[in-house]
Amino acid sequence: MKPPLEKFIDRIEALQSTGNALFPKGIFPAQRSNPIIGYRRPDTTMFFSAIIAFTLQSIRKYCNAESQSQIDLIRASVTANYPDFQNKDGLKTYNFWKTKPSRHFPNGRWFHRFEHFRIPDDIDDTAFAYLTTNPSEKELIWLKEKLALHANGTKLWIRNTYPEYKTLRAYSTWFGKNMYVEFDVSVLSNMLYCILHHKLPLNVHDEASFEYIRSVIETRRYINAPFRCAHQYPRTPLIVYHVSRLIAAFDPPVLQGVKEQLIGDTENLLKNTRSRMDQVLLASSLMRFGVITDRIPVETLTEKDFKGFYFFIAGLLTAYENPTLYKLSVNPLVHMHWTCEAHCWTLLAEYEALWNQQRPNGALPLSKPS
Repeated sequence: MKPPLEKFIDRIEALQSTGNALFPKGIFPAQRSNPIIGYRRPDTTMFFSAIIAFTLQSIRKYCNAESQSQIDLIRASVTANYPDFQNKDGLKTYNFWKTKPSRHFPNGRWFHRFEHFRIPDDIDDTAFAYLTTNPSEKELIWLKEKLALHANGTKLWIRNTYPEYKTLRAYSTWFGKNMYVEFDVSVLSNMLYCILHHKLPLNVHDEASFEYIRSVIETRRYINAPFRCAHQYPRTPLIVYHVSRLIAAFDPPVLQGVKEQLIGDTENLLKNTRSRMDQVLLASSLMRFGVITDRIPVETLTEKDFKGFYFFIAGLLTAYENPTLYKLSVNPLVHMHWTCEAHCWTLLAEYEALWNQQRPNGALPLSKPS
């Protein structure tokens, strides 16, 4: 019988599309929904496919030869789709949805009809595209220059944030020419991960982005007001997961002062969290720091445990800078949730890989390739 990690990878591989009317070959099926209004649609996005490829890539070294081959094939099938989500003018930035032509809010009835809901390329999808491919040095230098062009204060200044952050020259989530400036602590963590992974020189915008992350952790705003800190990932376990991944991988000096606080907060959150999937996120975050955690029996989890869990949202009113509308933007009634079964199994695989490494006697035995 295969160990849990290998079973999870088998399950993920089985969920990857072989090609149909809704999901091209290599894309993982996802859905967008708003349970309050009974809205649910299949969503053809590169987002989940890219983060699945990245996460599996990061645990590949903990897998046996057979699983490693599966991961390589999954990643190759995902990245083959990237050109469809690349900037409509051929630039090396990427969009949540297909761009040529724009396929925003695909497979629906109304939202795709309105230009207001058409979004520009973003630094989050772009970061994962660069992390799961092999960009050239020229492309990486171009990316850093492109990021600076859309950072806070280059063309526009951020309005929807706390007063002390309004002059931070941090990166914005969006690349759009006339798009408002937005800070998201998880999105910034992902792009900084990409920058550090590729060993790119840091500039004033990187330093400001690190400062934003440091401050929202130190002030515990990520606990008390997660939506204001992360419009796309507006729940504390999600923020913990992203910031912990960045710190554990690179230990940036500016974040060293908040690491122990983050660990302590995460331990407290784990004790009081009832959601199995949030427990997985928090425990994985702690294990990255070498903190011993009680075993979560992930091998017993089923699709029922994924119900109600979402990893990413879109706030339909966050684009408005009017103060009154922004206050309304926190209301779940105007939130769209994105979910993906394959990504949930990926989070379980990641947990299992990290758990195997913290066992006193080393990793669990891997079954031999058949």
